[in-house]
Amino acid sequence: MSDRPTPLYRGPAQVPPAETPGLRGLLTIAVAIVAIAGLYLGRSVLIPLTLAMLLSFLLDPVINLMRRVHLGRVPSVLLAMLLAFLVILALGGVIGTQVAGLAEDLPRYAATIQHKVDTVQQAVLSRITGFTNRLVHNPALVDGAANTQPGTAPAEPSPPATPSAEAPKPIPVEVHQPDHSVIQVAQRIATSVAAPLSTVAIVLTISIFMLLQREDLRDRMIRLFGSSDLHRTTVAINDAGERLSRYLLSQLAVNTAFGAIIGTGLAFIGIPSPVMWGILAGLLRFVPYIGAPISSLMPLALAAAIDPGWSRLLWTAALYLGSELTMGNVVEPLLYSHSTGLSPFAVVLAATFWTSLWGPIGLILSTPLTLCLVVLGRHVARLEFLDVLLGDTPALTPVESFYQRMLAGDPDEAHDQAEVLLKEQPLSSYYDDVVLKGLRLAAADAERGSLTPDHLERIKLCIQSLIEDLDDHADRRPPLGAREEAATIASGAEQGVPPGRHSAGAPAPSERDFPPAWRGEAPVLCIAGRGLLDEAVSAMLAQLLEKQGLASRVVPHAATTRATIGALDVNGVAMVCISCLELFGTPSHLRYLLRRLRQRLSADVPVLVGLWPAGEEILHDDRLRAAVGADYYTSSLQVAVETCQAVARKASVEAQAPSEVAAEVAAH
Repeated sequence: MSDRPTPLYRGPAQVPPAETPGLRGLLTIAVAIVAIAGLYLGRSVLIPLTLAMLLSFLLDPVINLMRRVHLGRVPSVLLAMLLAFLVILALGGVIGTQVAGLAEDLPRYAATIQHKVDTVQQAVLSRITGFTNRLVHNPALVDGAANTQPGTAPAEPSPPATPSAEAPKPIPVEVHQPDHSVIQVAQRIATSVAAPLSTVAIVLTISIFMLLQREDLRDRMIRLFGSSDLHRTTVAINDAGERLSRYLLSQLAVNTAFGAIIGTGLAFIGIPSPVMWGILAGLLRFVPYIGAPISSLMPLALAAAIDPGWSRLLWTAALYLGSELTMGNVVEPLLYSHSTGLSPFAVVLAATFWTSLWGPIGLILSTPLTLCLVVLGRHVARLEFLDVLLGDTPALTPVESFYQRMLAGDPDEAHDQAEVLLKEQPLSSYYDDVVLKGLRLAAADAERGSLTPDHLERIKLCIQSLIEDLDDHADRRPPLGAREEAATIASGAEQGVPPGRHSAGAPAPSERDFPPAWRGEAPVLCIAGRGLLDEAVSAMLAQLLEKQGLASRVVPHAATTRATIGALDVNGVAMVCISCLELFGTPSHLRYLLRRLRQRLSADVPVLVGLWPAGEEILHDDRLRAAVGADYYTSSLQVAVETCQAVARKASVEAQAPSEVAAEVAAH
């Protein structure tokens, strides 16, 4: 016979390999490549169309406001577009005027910057020269640096060659461009202005038709993409529209305030053309993360050019830095009711992707376009990967994240996650809703052969470390009805011991609140099942009991076998709690375990069996419960603790009753 021990979990000997990509996956990749190529090749058409769509989302709240004052759709759309055109024209005129005025003073600014550069160079060269002179006049360094052979004299430097007096002098040559005629100047100006004006005209025209035909376009999109599921398509369109409108309006308000602060501050500092720099700061701040730093480069350069000193440069840098920190960390969190739905990584990735396709315009449009993709990923099953990659929702549930950290052997990250979750729920709820479900995943993986006993042992050690780290957290009960209570079936319900529930923040009972039988060193005996992770569950239950004033002791399953049950110390035990993650098919081992315990325990000691989570048939089958013979069954650690407290309170009432009767007899 082999001495090799029988493995605890049986399953397939090998985990099946991952599936190779099929035809559908290859077609998806091909479609993605074609779509990216189409975005790049059709940018001359798609950019005005995208700008028009975003402008229509931005103007839609304004049009709705006008319609509330009984203006028709057509007058409201035309008036809103006229206002948008006037704003764009005014911004362009201000920028052009201030650029022309700034160009006249550029030679003077260049001379100031050159003077500062020369000053810095002279300071650096003087330091280098002084350091070199100290090295040369140091005898030790000179002797060490001398590398000439003895007996040889250094060669005398040759005199510089003087130019010959008979050499002919070069003749200077000047090239003069012919003066441009008025027609040529006008043609050059018209050529440079025609492209932006034509783009603006196209954007405004498309926006007008989008706003006038909004319902018709929406119906056509539904008919084209989602006629088979009107509900999901309508929800997706409404979600995208609300998110885009909220994002654009919020960004417009924040960036306008940012530009106004910058322009006013630069005017007080004395930077030329402050209005232009304020407008550019507000526009460039639509670019995430890098827009504000880019907008500060030219004002910083001007601050260095107009001031012989450095004070204006420092004040300008402080203005941009303070304004950006205030807007990003104070104003935006207060203004935005919730996130736009994009992760920081998605914002950076989108900026890189759309800039490579559409240039600077793509950089400004990257966030709104990516937001549309995330909304599609949330409502279209085949595009769900977009929401996973780009959205701000966690990629893993708390249970999956906990289990992943246990598999990686990193209890520190699990502790960090627990600290975040424990700010909103008590310790018992965290154990029930996260840890127990994560252990259930581990037990399922072990049963099908994905985890070896060594892996389970590592998970067990990580959980024990986590339990120790969380020992300083109080277990505050949630309010009544805040969480759905797990199924609890008490075979001793006729005894009048329903599990209780404490209100939020209720203080834990002290030891003197319990009868003498419950005041021992360990009145509650927490016995682990035969699974490798059951002992960790018993440790969590014991910790929760300790926080509620009930001392407990954890006993491994090995101490309850037929060979070792006789040595089990049961003195002072008032209740027994058995923890099992799973029954391994049948509850027969539980029945035999309870028989052995009944032989060692007093007849009045109740037994509670915890099966985590609520999925075992025994929790709902009276016949199986009667066959096992436990007094209480539960699938929640919180309910297990409450059951122990209820049993202790009942014992306290029964212990006080005889003393009250004796006192009444003595009084008579």
